[in-house]
Amino acid sequence: MAVSEAPRIVVVGAGPAGIRAAATLVEAGLHPVVIDEGHRAGGQIYRRPPAGFVRTPEQLYGSEAAKARALHALFDRLAEEGRLTFCAGSSVIAADGRQLHLLGEGGVQVIDYDRLILATGASDRVAPVPGWQHAGVYSLGAAQIALKAQGVALGRRIVLIGSGPLLTLVGAQLVKAGANVAAVLDTSSWRQQMRGLLGLAARPVVALRGLALRMRLGRRYHAGVTPERVEGEGQGVTALRWRDAGGHQRFTPCDMIGLGWHLRAETHLADLAGCAFAYDEQWQQWLPKTDELGRAGNGVYLAGDGVRLLGADGAEIAGRLAAVACLSDLGHRTPSA
Repeated sequence: MAVSEAPRIVVVGAGPAGIRAAATLVEAGLHPVVIDEGHRAGGQIYRRPPAGFVRTPEQLYGSEAAKARALHALFDRLAEEGRLTFCAGSSVIAADGRQLHLLGEGGVQVIDYDRLILATGASDRVAPVPGWQHAGVYSLGAAQIALKAQGVALGRRIVLIGSGPLLTLVGAQLVKAGANVAAVLDTSSWRQQMRGLLGLAARPVVALRGLALRMRLGRRYHAGVTPERVEGEGQGVTALRWRDAGGHQRFTPCDMIGLGWHLRAETHLADLAGCAFAYDEQWQQWLPKTDELGRAGNGVYLAGDGVRLLGADGAEIAGRLAAVACLSDLGHRTPSA
């Protein structure tokens, strides 16, 4: 089906939330258009490499390999059967009324929609460190994309710094892939991390997997650090100066640094689509306002990390709920929310 013949519902994002939203719409007999910047569905967490890539899903996704396989197979089957239209390698660059302006390999196209489901995911929350303008400084997400999509470590001697689960995950993934990770530096102290133990008890299996990843890092991992300066020269990064939890100055030579302090919801398209926002103290970010199913008003629905950070499992559920809300508003029979 040509893009100009777009059905009534457009889903932006082909990660866990977008895939589940699209599948729920297809089950109801509709034909959604799914837009994603990637050339293959999966999103960031289940990002897929090019066809013929030698690393297996177990190597790429670890304990989540079965979930990744299931989502990939579901989306590919629906696309191959012609039950949805996939606009791959495309970015939404503007929204005007009920139209999306789409930039892809063929140039700019305009898609009309009656209902819009945004499953745009999250991006790195980064903070400036003196010297971060040197070549060789990346976000943690960029390091993960390079590893998953191309099997590439962005440096020969790597230092990662920040806080949150992604720091541990990327560090462990790079170590498992054979990269030379010199240090994984967490700016959160052990005391701060222990405050989260009660919350972790709600997902004990996930907590145990996180501890296993942390153990894989061994002595590379340091908590309660303070970054001081990225050292570099004309060719790029040469070292990171930092202080450990005891206040002692440390100097770690490296040619690549990955930065990231947790994640932030990706809300640009929600803003362009006219969603109302409110400041959320928990996430320290302006977030779009929705009801419990993801309705944001004016025919727009939000799902996944683009609303709040709940992880891949939460994103799948939110994607289903947003699709159910959309179907209900269109007068279609819907599964129970």
